[in-house]
Amino acid sequence: MSTLDFEIIRNENPVSAEDRAGILADPGWGQHFTDHMITIRYHKTKGWHDAKLQPYGPITLDPAAQVLHYAQELFEGLKAYRQADGSVVMFRPFANAARMNTSAKRMAMPEIPEEVFVEALELLVSTDRDWVPTTEGHSLYLRPFMFATTRLLGVNQPADEYLFMIIASPSGNYYARGIKPVTVWLSQDYTRAAPGGTGAAKTGGNYAASFAGQAQAVAHGCDQVVWLDAVEHRWVEEVGSMNLMFVYGSGAQPRILTPALTGTLLPGITRDSMLTLAPDLGIQVEEGKINIDEWQHGCESGELTEVFGCGTAAIISPVGAVKGADRAWTIGDGEPGPISMRLREELIGIQFGRRPDPYNWVHKVV
Repeated sequence: MSTLDFEIIRNENPVSAEDRAGILADPGWGQHFTDHMITIRYHKTKGWHDAKLQPYGPITLDPAAQVLHYAQELFEGLKAYRQADGSVVMFRPFANAARMNTSAKRMAMPEIPEEVFVEALELLVSTDRDWVPTTEGHSLYLRPFMFATTRLLGVNQPADEYLFMIIASPSGNYYARGIKPVTVWLSQDYTRAAPGGTGAAKTGGNYAASFAGQAQAVAHGCDQVVWLDAVEHRWVEEVGSMNLMFVYGSGAQPRILTPALTGTLLPGITRDSMLTLAPDLGIQVEEGKINIDEWQHGCESGELTEVFGCGTAAIISPVGAVKGADRAWTIGDGEPGPISMRLREELIGIQFGRRPDPYNWVHKVV
């Protein structure tokens, strides 16, 4: 049970039902926000306290807050879904809570009790349940995050005070115009993460550091960047902000290989869901290593039939072609493959309640 009592401060000027309906008809991604947000404060002597559900709006932050100078910050991302019977569920919130605490350990930040994390999500989603879309493929994206608020420019120690928040944003179908395979760029100039670094933590600095590599990918006519290892620059790690999966074979005995979690990759919850779901569909899974030569040769020989990225936003993003400074190749026929699409439909079916959930991933809110 939670040890926190939430103060409830209702928004006296919520978005009108008419305006909300207009937003939900075409919400886009991360552009609109619900009427309320969650805030919980932390102090090293008080622990977690001052929990509130309050109107969504700006926050006041001291110019010397440590997050602005030393980037002591982390975040999570998950979704709430409208079911056919009108109820609302979240997908694997306790997994996000556990990952946030793992990130917190690495960033020298306080862990938040998992039951408090989930209760705060439940409170926000139930209060703003009218913001959960009813359109097929749409959802309410939930963004928990935490950052250092201590007013101090000292660089030798982590902050004493933090603010945990949750905001919510209705999101449309990631593939509003149909599923299109992406072309990816092999980044050999930039590295996302190094051994011993923060690659396994979901901290904003990792994403800021990726922008230059992504810009290089776009400059070469690609949609996303593929991150390689920091030591040899040839072992494949991630694509953009997603985990990568490689499909070998087809028909009755396909096999999936995904880069193992070595501390430089984010332990994706969609990744974990795929590794759990695939064997039950008769697809073997393996966590291991693959380098860019093996990737290219596997595609050219026909042994490697599909490649896809997976993450919360897209669920699955098929990779159709690869470019690098000295090479380029196509994966299969360049179109989404049957294994990728089957996994996507199975997982979405569980999230929206169209398929059974034998894993207890779906968490009912209201």
